[in-house]
Amino acid sequence: MTTSFSHKPYRVGRSRTGLGLFATKPIKKGTKIIRYFGPLLDSKKKDEDAIENKYLFELTNRWTIDGSIRENVARYINHACRPNAESDVKPRKRKVFIRAIKDIEPGDEINYDYGTDYFKAYLKPIGCKCDACEKKRKKKRAEARAERLRLKEKAERKAKREAEKLAEARARRRKAGAKKAAKANGKVGDGTTLNGTALNGTALNGKALNGKALNGKHLNGHNLMAAPGKRAAPSKRGAARVLQA
Repeated sequence: MTTSFSHKPYRVGRSRTGLGLFATKPIKKGTKIIRYFGPLLDSKKKDEDAIENKYLFELTNRWTIDGSIRENVARYINHACRPNAESDVKPRKRKVFIRAIKDIEPGDEINYDYGTDYFKAYLKPIGCKCDACEKKRKKKRAEARAERLRLKEKAERKAKREAEKLAEARARRRKAGAKKAAKANGKVGDGTTLNGTALNGTALNGKALNGKALNGKHLNGHNLMAAPGKRAAPSKRGAARVLQA
C-alpha cells in the first residue's frame, strides 16, 4: 500500500513495522512536516477517560488527542530511538506538530521518539524495530556468532592436543611393552648374555668360538683328544721322518 500526497512532502508506504510515513521531497531541519490531530479527550469524563488505543497523544494531565481517525496521516509515523523528527507540543493551543530535527532526504522514513511510557507499554514487550535497535541486534548476533566460533575453535584445538597426547602415551606404552616382552624372552642384543650364552666369541655353555677351546678340543689343525681305548694316529709328516731314519 502506498498513498501519495502530491502537494505534501510525504507519502504512506510499507515499513519494517507495517505502514510508515516517507519523505517524497527534501525536508530541511526545523521544518514542520505534519500536524498530529484528532478528537480531544477529557480525562475528567469517565467515558472519554476509558478510551484506549495506541494512537492517544497526551497533551496535559487532562487533555489527550485521539489520533486514531483515518484523516490523521501523522499516526503512520513510527517510533525510532534515533529519530529524524520530534513532536512539537503546544499544550495551550492543544496542538501537536511533527518537526524535522535533521535534514531528511527523499525516500527516508520519517520517525520520532514516542517517549518512555509508550515504549515500555507497547514497544519493549515485542522489541523495538527501529533502525538503531535493529543495528544493535545485528551487532549482538554477529558478536554471538563470533563467540560461538571462537569457543568451537578453542574446543577443537583442545581436542587435538588431547588426541596428540593420547597418541604419544599409546606409543610410549607400546614401546615399553615391546621392551618388556624382549626381556621376558631373555633376548638382549649387543653381545650381552642370552640364556647363559654369550655372543662375539665369548663363553657359550663352556664352548668357545673363533678357534678357541670347545669341550677340551681345539680347532684349526690342533690336537683333538683321542677317544678312550684308542691311540691317536701319527701325522703324515711324522711318518715321513721315521722312514727317512
